[in-house]
Amino acid sequence: MKHFGAAFLCLLLAVSAGAQTNPSLEATNVVPNGRLMSLQDCIAETLKHNLDVQIHRYNPALALYNLRAGYGAAYDPAFNVSGTHTFDVQSGGILEGITLPNETTKENDFSSELKGSLPFTGLQYDLTADINKSHFLDFTTNGPVETTESGGQVGIQLTQPLLKGAWIDKLRMTILLDKNTLRYDQQDFRKQVIASVTSVENAYYELIYALEFLKVQQEALDLSQTQLDQDQQRLTIGTVAQLSVEQDNSQVAQNQASLITAQSALETDQNALKTLITDNYSAWHATDIQPKETLSAPLVLFDLQDSWGRGLSERPDLIQGRLDVEAAGITLKFDRNQLYPELDLIGSYGWSGTGPKPVGGYNDSWTQLRQGSAPYYKYGAELTVPLANASARNVFKSDKVTWQQKILTLKQLEQSIMVAIDNAVKTAQSDYESVDATRQARIYAEAALDAELKTYAVGKATTFEVLTYQNNLTVARGQEIRALANYEESLANLYSQEGSTLDRLGINIEATP
Repeated sequence: MKHFGAAFLCLLLAVSAGAQTNPSLEATNVVPNGRLMSLQDCIAETLKHNLDVQIHRYNPALALYNLRAGYGAAYDPAFNVSGTHTFDVQSGGILEGITLPNETTKENDFSSELKGSLPFTGLQYDLTADINKSHFLDFTTNGPVETTESGGQVGIQLTQPLLKGAWIDKLRMTILLDKNTLRYDQQDFRKQVIASVTSVENAYYELIYALEFLKVQQEALDLSQTQLDQDQQRLTIGTVAQLSVEQDNSQVAQNQASLITAQSALETDQNALKTLITDNYSAWHATDIQPKETLSAPLVLFDLQDSWGRGLSERPDLIQGRLDVEAAGITLKFDRNQLYPELDLIGSYGWSGTGPKPVGGYNDSWTQLRQGSAPYYKYGAELTVPLANASARNVFKSDKVTWQQKILTLKQLEQSIMVAIDNAVKTAQSDYESVDATRQARIYAEAALDAELKTYAVGKATTFEVLTYQNNLTVARGQEIRALANYEESLANLYSQEGSTLDRLGINIEATP
């Protein structure tokens, strides 16, 4: 009995001592559907198939399309072209007792327009071109008079805001907010990836723990079964009482129940990991994931100032908080601009052309337009002053309070992040120290059981005392692997609190097409 569980104990000793090599876990029973996977394998599957990651991956793409739509709404020029034919008959009436025939008008008109606005300055432009030809048939006392006229015009009109609408307007504000939303959604996607990867790390370590704890429970059952077999032999020869055998039977039954519970926990942890790494659970349902890695206690030199620096620069939610403040500032900038009066510079320039009377055609108009022989221009300024402007003033005040509130919310978030990182560092340090303490406790429990078995062998200890020491060893083994899992998970949590998970794992994500 002295060397029971030697292979298992050697494994734990190597792990807790921070061995340089991490041997792969080997399943107690090889199953047909077993799949050996490293943590990196699981993370790779998560990045491709995790449903939360896939869902959040669409948000930056949607924000990008909205941003492009905003640019289109603001700066895409609008082109319009039209051609019309008009026919009009007016009653001739009576002139000096003579009933005149109806007057007939025929007109063809062709026009086009290109208008839009420019970025940065808000300059609005409107380029127009128009040409028309009219045919009139009029009856007078001297008889019918036929007249043909043609005309055209080409010009451009510009409007430049100087105050309201000059450095920002509603369309430009929308573009700035859409840019902000795009960056916000990119950070939201990054935050989801960090959360999913951290969950996979924890689930992976929990699976290793469940496998190792199952071995611990199997070892405990083997120990109690061996003790029962030996005591039954001793009962036969009369060296122990029936009570000892009953105590052994009770212990075997308890360990069997614990083994069943551990097996159920293992299956639950298997499902937890499968849920995170696949979008097709039915395909993975029968797969038995076997971790390649073991629980270890790598020495990490914790630096709270460094962790704070990472958290305050890399945490996605903190970056989102800053973007919230920026978005409120953009809205406030627009609101402030709305307090100004409208002062616009206006100007227009172009050429016109008219065909001669009584006969004329398009050629004469085209010639004048082409030669620019009949130019026109206009320039000036327009001023519109709101007399009360109560709505704009109160909207500005309201949004200014909102902006100030978001600044305080950001400060509160920064403080909570610093506290969370501080707690995570302390937890990781404590868990690292627990690894060594539980390792020592397990070693002492082994030595105590070994000594008690020797005492029992010479008849100076009872079965109950031996079973107590066996239980103590089982608890110590479980606590040791629990401490190892806790330390691995506390490191993953610390990196998540810092927002450095992806950088430490070398993961580069692209959230937009």
